[in-house]
Amino acid sequence: MNENWTWILWTILGVVLVIAEVFTPGFVLLWFGVGALAAALAAFLGAGLAAQFVLFITLSAALTALSRTIFVNYFTKSDEPEGMKMGVASLPGQVGTVVSSSQGALHEGAVKVFGSVWTAYPAEGEPPLEAGDRVVVEHLRGASIYVRRADTLPDWRARELPDGEAGE
Repeated sequence: MNENWTWILWTILGVVLVIAEVFTPGFVLLWFGVGALAAALAAFLGAGLAAQFVLFITLSAALTALSRTIFVNYFTKSDEPEGMKMGVASLPGQVGTVVSSSQGALHEGAVKVFGSVWTAYPAEGEPPLEAGDRVVVEHLRGASIYVRRADTLPDWRARELPDGEAGE
């Protein structure tokens, strides 16, 4: 009886790759582990070594390509037309507080937005920044933000009540 031990090697490779996937940031090793397990099944059923390798490579590559396509489409979809803004891209339009008044010819100051202090300049046509002012981030340039006064912003604590009711 001719014993074929290649299915054991494929099984060990498949299990090692699936376990290794847990410890890696990408999502690739899982599909190669699945391909190795499929090759192990083919070897167990008596397929030749060349067929095992073709099955391993083909299945692994196909699953990797399909999962990348699905994940990219799933994670980049957004209800907002511009997509989800993260990091510094989310700063324009946010309200901050001036923590250091303007200094120098460029009227450089410091503004705190979301707990981070940024080098800030008044936007074109704005007066120099004064400590304690509420400002809105207009745009970013490098590591600096350009801001406008936020005097007309509504107070977030105020609430409108129907006529005849008193506020608390």
